[in-house]
Amino acid sequence: MILQKMPLKTINSKFIIKAILLICFVSFNFTNAQEIIDDEKPQVEKPKDSVVNKTRIKADGVAAVVGEFIILESDLDREIAQLEAQGADLEGVTRCELFGSLLENKLYAHQAIQDSVLVNELYIQGLVEQQIQGILAQTKGDMDGLLKFYKKDSEQALREQMYEINKNGYLANEMQNKVIQEIEVTPEEVRQFFNSIPEDERPTFGTELKLAQIVVIPEVTEDAKQAVIDKLKGFKRDVEENGASFTTKVLFYTDDAASKPKGGLYTLNRKQPRMVKEFRDVAFSMQEGEISEPFETEYGYHIILLEKIRGQEYDARHILLRPELTQEAIQKAKDEIDEVRAKIVDGTLTFAEAAREFSDEKETKYEGGQMTNPTTQDFNFELTRMDTELYTEIQDLKDGEISEVIQDEDRVNSIKFKILTVTDRIDDHEADFAKDYLKIKALALQDKQVEAIAKWQKKTIVDTYIKINGEYRDCDFQSNWLKNQ
Repeated sequence: MILQKMPLKTINSKFIIKAILLICFVSFNFTNAQEIIDDEKPQVEKPKDSVVNKTRIKADGVAAVVGEFIILESDLDREIAQLEAQGADLEGVTRCELFGSLLENKLYAHQAIQDSVLVNELYIQGLVEQQIQGILAQTKGDMDGLLKFYKKDSEQALREQMYEINKNGYLANEMQNKVIQEIEVTPEEVRQFFNSIPEDERPTFGTELKLAQIVVIPEVTEDAKQAVIDKLKGFKRDVEENGASFTTKVLFYTDDAASKPKGGLYTLNRKQPRMVKEFRDVAFSMQEGEISEPFETEYGYHIILLEKIRGQEYDARHILLRPELTQEAIQKAKDEIDEVRAKIVDGTLTFAEAAREFSDEKETKYEGGQMTNPTTQDFNFELTRMDTELYTEIQDLKDGEISEVIQDEDRVNSIKFKILTVTDRIDDHEADFAKDYLKIKALALQDKQVEAIAKWQKKTIVDTYIKINGEYRDCDFQSNWLKNQ
């Protein structure tokens, strides 16, 4: 999803009203890819002013045409089923509003094709593979049962449908990104935006906490590092000298869970840096068919097989191995953080001093352990919107109290130890320009993006063939979808 609603307790402002429908359905096609509701089910008619089911069965048919895309009567019911299955709250959202958002998605995808937006086919295929493997993991590998459930004649038919769903969602997402990617707001625009909101409509931010943490990570021994280097060198020799399958070794040995279902495959683009620098540097220095020497990133040690070069794109398979941690190293890290906690509790060190001296987390160490909210990019975490795991860790902490030692892990470290504290608490309050500047800036940017989308949509609707049929011709759409009616 491109435009995210800010963590507000109450917002009545005009800009949120404009954004609701856009936000609600931007990722419709991507969510659809997680679960396929079969076309052949009889459809239950819904009233125009509610998403609640009636009982009258009606035949499927063409509800709309947007450019080269056909929308069937059943498509909206499928989309509603997807949202409900994912726990979406659709109370107060009408079928006409949802159908309008479905039309928007098709408009994005259609225009993306007209603008020759490139589809990363390997990425889409990899996404389909991940989705199928995820479903099979829940069904204990029963592909026949999966095909029967989705009423598909073959695995290929299922894959083709999932590919089209993912591709259209990808196109819509890329098109909307293209429309808003260069939009920015100046400090003066933020000020004007805030002042334009009537005082009785200004957002109220919920209770917020400022959190700090100290992290101690067990140290990997040189022997453990050398062991994985030697193992990777062995894989390289076996492939080069004995013709062993690199992909098979990925499936058996890699520690990269994200790429394992795709046989370790990543597609790199010189113009779009997504991988860590060391990985890119190695991949872009290789020739097709070459296997790299082992090299290190923050995630561990890798070897790469450069499979294909297509202009700016490089298809690279890799094997990741993480050095094993010894029990001695784990216990040493645990003892260290226990000692640090004791010094903070008895007043020998402040939390901030201890973080700067002992923490292994570079992102927070030099801020005295202060954690940054990844959504808002400030130090405040709204209590009701906090990550569930983080909330569980701090829910019983009083201000200034130090948590017990917590064993944790992340995408880089299989084991780490941490302690947390609440450094400040801000109760529910009406938005304050100075204190909440970053949140207000995000809202101002969102408002400007919505305006740009509306302007783009108005023009594109005029230039695109659109036909609305049946009951949806009676809808009071916000956009001019009925121009030809």
